[in-house]
Amino acid sequence: MKQKDAALENQNKIPNIPIIDRFPFPFKGNSYRYSNNAEVLEPPFLSNITPEYVEEIKHKRKLLESRKEHCYQSLSHSLEAQWEILEMIINEVTLLYPNYFSVKKSGPQWTFYNYLLQEEQSFTFGNSSTLPYEPLDFIGRHLQEDLIYIAQRDKDLYMDAGQLCFPANWSIAFNLGMTYTEFHAPVPHFSTSGLAEKVRNFLLQMESGKPWTRLNWTLTAEPILDTFPETFDDWGVKKEKITPDNAGELIHLRVEDQRLFRLPRSNGILFSIHTHLISLDELRKKQEWINQFYQVLNDLPDYIAQYKGFISYKHQITSYLEKIIKNKEGVLK
Repeated sequence: MKQKDAALENQNKIPNIPIIDRFPFPFKGNSYRYSNNAEVLEPPFLSNITPEYVEEIKHKRKLLESRKEHCYQSLSHSLEAQWEILEMIINEVTLLYPNYFSVKKSGPQWTFYNYLLQEEQSFTFGNSSTLPYEPLDFIGRHLQEDLIYIAQRDKDLYMDAGQLCFPANWSIAFNLGMTYTEFHAPVPHFSTSGLAEKVRNFLLQMESGKPWTRLNWTLTAEPILDTFPETFDDWGVKKEKITPDNAGELIHLRVEDQRLFRLPRSNGILFSIHTHLISLDELRKKQEWINQFYQVLNDLPDYIAQYKGFISYKHQITSYLEKIIKNKEGVLK
């Protein structure tokens, strides 16, 4: 390889930062309850490129080819907003990651380059026939984030389109067209407590240029990103294998970095979800985190553990945590 080519390839590599040093730990105290925990997003960007990029994009695209009906759905009237989302994301990633992405624009003629995947795509902006997929589906194949478009009309919010490849046991195929209240109905106490209406009103009043973020979490048996309800028979049975002895290896804390953007032209909301997974053994590299997680689980009401899907093996996890904390085994290196 020529020296210049080697330097360019190295420039385009994603820094391999250990996951423990970049994991979005979701707890601020020793207790967790449902709340409107949204915070102002600073810096105000959607995308986050991690060392898992190539692996996760390949997995996402494989899912889109093998089970498209589960991963991508849209209503026809969302197309204009999809182009707005594509434009927003291309402008952002080419600004933030010029070594990974670039775009050439000549009026409506655009060419988008992805150097990480060694791909390029030319298209006419606004003309969907010039793309291989709908705009939201196309640009989502270049991001680790799942992308959901929520339209605002008639003083309500509707799920009008989405590319959802890494769901935490919910389905874009089922939720498409639902209102905000309807697609949050399964969350226990969320509606009856008045929190659903409070959060909905907050979203209705979101302003363009002022995005928000929040962290959501659950647990997963084995590092599986795509936990669709339609494939529960494949991943749900893995819960039965959990013991106090193997919990550290098999159980993964799953954190969704969720971000919300008001779209200025369509007036809808773009909801992005970047899912991060870390094993409990890896989490032990930070003593404060593992101790805090133990306190959260001990204090967590059963109805939340039930909804999040780990009530059946919660005891196995706390037993594992008690062993490493009370026996003072120390922090893993």
